[in-house]
Amino acid sequence: MKEPLVVAWSSGKDSALALRKILETDNYRITLLTTVTEGYQRISMHGVREQLLQNQAKSLGLAVDIVTIPRQCSDEEYRRRMERAMLRHYDRGARSVVFGDIFLQGIREYREENLAKVGMKPVFPLWQADSRELSRTFIEAGFQAVITCVDTQALSSSFTGRLYDQSFVADLPADADPCGENGEFHSFVFDGPIFSKPVAFQRGEVVLREERFSFCDLLPLDNGD
Repeated sequence: MKEPLVVAWSSGKDSALALRKILETDNYRITLLTTVTEGYQRISMHGVREQLLQNQAKSLGLAVDIVTIPRQCSDEEYRRRMERAMLRHYDRGARSVVFGDIFLQGIREYREENLAKVGMKPVFPLWQADSRELSRTFIEAGFQAVITCVDTQALSSSFTGRLYDQSFVADLPADADPCGENGEFHSFVFDGPIFSKPVAFQRGEVVLREERFSFCDLLPLDNGD
């Protein structure tokens, strides 16, 4: 019997690479776990509509567990809601949670601390990998992603809505991480080797929020199901 496993799923490229590594072992019964902001019904920080998340999960052939968090969510409230979610999965037999983090030590310690409280541990398949090499691996493997959010304090808003490809990476400023690990940008993966078929969408309007974050709305299209 396969072991239950939770994969923290942002809908973006690092999550997809981490999931791919886990799927290679074929040892787990995987559930995706995603935070969605109440009122907006969009994936937190990425700004992706919940329907597109559901379409992603369907193409991946995986269940998705959505944890809703309020707008302007405090860290205390975030921890409380995530703890409830983790305890649910613990009761179902899961003991580990997979994350796509690459090198931010503080984030790693935060996850380790919080999961330890519920008797679980984090797994980091991409940890300490070279960001440029990861970006090359993602693109050459046939994954496709679109940039849904840009922090305009780090990048020009013109990067919003672009495909994550070699041209995008080449155009990044020298001080920007090729995987956006410092929060420079966020993405939505719509196709690749772990998908049964592409997730259909069209680009909508681009808006600036909080006078800082540039979001490209993605509108779900009929996948022909």
